[in-house]
Formats: sequence, structure tokens, C-alpha cells
Amino acid sequence: MKNTADRPVAKLDFANFVTNPGSPSDPAAQSVNSSLLATPAMDLDGSVLINTRELVDEALKNPGLFSSEELVEQGNTLPLIPLNIDPPDHVKYRKLLDPLFAPRRVDTLEDDISERVNHFIDTFIERGSCDFTAEFAELFPSSVFLGMMGLPWEELDALVAMRDGILRPGNKQMQPEERSAIQRATAQEVYRYFDAILDERTRDPRDDILTMFTTAEADGERLTRDEILAICFVLLTAGLDTVTDSLTCFFAFLAQHPDHRRAIVEDPEIIPNAVEELLRWETPVPSGVRWAREDTEIGGVPLAAGHHLLVNISAANLDPAEFDDPLVVRFDRDVNRHLAFGGGVHRCLGSHLARRELRVALREWHRRIPEYSLSPGYEVTYLPPLRFVPDLQLSWGRS
Repeated sequence: MKNTADRPVAKLDFANFVTNPGSPSDPAAQSVNSSLLATPAMDLDGSVLINTRELVDEALKNPGLFSSEELVEQGNTLPLIPLNIDPPDHVKYRKLLDPLFAPRRVDTLEDDISERVNHFIDTFIERGSCDFTAEFAELFPSSVFLGMMGLPWEELDALVAMRDGILRPGNKQMQPEERSAIQRATAQEVYRYFDAILDERTRDPRDDILTMFTTAEADGERLTRDEILAICFVLLTAGLDTVTDSLTCFFAFLAQHPDHRRAIVEDPEIIPNAVEELLRWETPVPSGVRWAREDTEIGGVPLAAGHHLLVNISAANLDPAEFDDPLVVRFDRDVNRHLAFGGGVHRCLGSHLARRELRVALREWHRRIPEYSLSPGYEVTYLPPLRFVPDLQLSWGRS
């Protein structure tokens, strides 16, 4: 008889998770992950790492066996909805949230997103250089979130600080318990922040997502305040960070590959394809984690109930069984079924918005700053657990 589990053996400590199977801090991450494809699945002291597209698909499309529930620790005291909720409850939350980020809804944000991109470019274009991470990538996606939530520009710094307190608490010199304490304190700050705004929206409704949440129903039942706060927590962390990470990776690549950069400048129509290919190549969210609800095996490797399954999305995005020339960055791929946004029922809620932000950023940047490179003496470094360039320095000729 198989053993079963109702929770993982341990939660993923995001504040102190400094390495993962996606090799995000390695400038040669693609080579590392490509080599891992020779071993589809491997035992890692009780956990199992899977690398191939076939096995990654198997895991992501089977939430009944490979669970996401109660898995990630981000200092939160409420569930991470819908991120760490499995079906059937996951389905009711996605029915509520998916329309907010559907393509037709995102279409209405095009002009606003473009204005925000240009707002930030205006602050440094005449200087001829910028800290791309601090002056653009960190701020632009967060400002889009502000607009969708109906929050004023003045709240931008507060939101970025809360995001960093959750996802990058403290510094590398701190002890793990110190970083975790910052994360827990920030989580409570996030709950208090949105709780106060929700009170305001209840008294004075507006045409924004937060007002909608105050009267929203899932499967015919009004959302509780705790459910709304849990959703806001996930939207803050996921909505503000993954596009930031992607932008730093994209522009680090383009600054070092002038032929690809010039291709975008000369033919902006390729930007949608370029976004998909750079998502595949960089895979800013390089891995996922699940846990087994019962004793099982995957790829011929046993996995005990409750133990972790490490899903190497970066490697799957380089699998020659799925992609021709997987180690070549090609903006002319007609079919690009990458997994940068995950897969299965937990596929990224905001993928359509993220794509639009990335496309508009590439379009407007290259329209206004077509020639740029890494600043003299600067070397690109990446930080885990997501693939992220913390201080990307770019330079260009002043107009």
C-alpha cells in the first residue's frame, strides 16, 4: 500500500533559497541546463530533479499527484491564492481572476503601459547611461500594477519596498533567521496596507480591481477579507517581480548581442517573436517545486510521499525534443511552446499582461534608444533564486 501525505516535508524557504536547479546565477546557465538533459530525472537526497520537457509536462499537468499546496514560505500567514492552492478550489479563484488579465482586458492598457515606459525613459535618456535595473526594470512593472489597482504614483516606492522585503529581504551578509524576520514583518505590512485600502474602497468605490474585490464572489460566495488579502499578496509579489527579472535578462542579452538588438530596431514587427524567444532562452523563473501526495516515481526515480519534486523549467526550455537549435537564439521561430510561464492549471495568471509589458518596453526603448551597450568596465552578474541582474549598467550616445 502506498504511503500518502497531506503536506510537504518542508516548505520552500524563499528568503534563504539561494540556489536552485535552474542555475539562475550562472552566466552559462543555458550550457549547464542543456547538459542536465542527458539525465531526465535524478535523486537529490530524497527529492527528485526532473529536466526534460516530457517529464516537466507530466509534473505540471498532474496537480492531483504533484501538489503546490502549503509549499512556499514568504513570511505569509494566509495562503498564497491561487499560487499554492490546488484544484478544485484553485479553479474557482482562477475563474474570478483570469478575466482581469485576459487579452481583451490587457488590450485596453496598451496606451497606459506605453506612457509609463516613456515616463521612465525620459528620466535618463539625455544622460546617456542608466542603471537599467534600478531606474527602469524595478519601477516600470510596479507602476503598471499601480494603475491596475487604482493606486497613485506616490505609492510606487512603498510597493517596491514591500516587494523587496518579501522577495529579497535584507542582504547576503545577514543570517537566515534575520532575513526571515524581515520577510515576516514585511508580510504583515502588506496585509495592513491592503486592508486599509480595501476599507477605503468599501466606503468609496472606484473603477479598479481593489474595489471589484470588495464585492467579488467565487462560486457564488462572497470573498472573505482574508481571501482578498491573500490574493493581493500574490499579485504584489508575482506581478511586480517577474517582469522586472525578465527585463534585466532581456536587456543584458541584447546589450551583449548587437545583431539581435539591431534586428529589433530594423524590424519592430519581430518583437512578439523576440519576447517569446528571450523568455525561452533566459527563463527568468528557472524552476518550480511540487511535492508528492503519495509514493510514486517519475522518470524511473522513486519519490516518497511529501517529498519535493524540483521542476527544471530552464532545462525543459532547451530540450531538443521540443525545439530545433535549442542553443541558438532565433527570433524567427514560428512555433515556440516554451514553459517560461509554467504549465498546467497553475500556469502564470498574468502571462498576457507580462507579454504586453515586455513587448511595449522593447518597442519603445528601441524606438528611442536604438544603440546601446554595457557600460565600460561593467560585467553582468545574476542573482538567484530567480534569474535577475541586480545592477545592469547600460550606456548609449547622447542625442
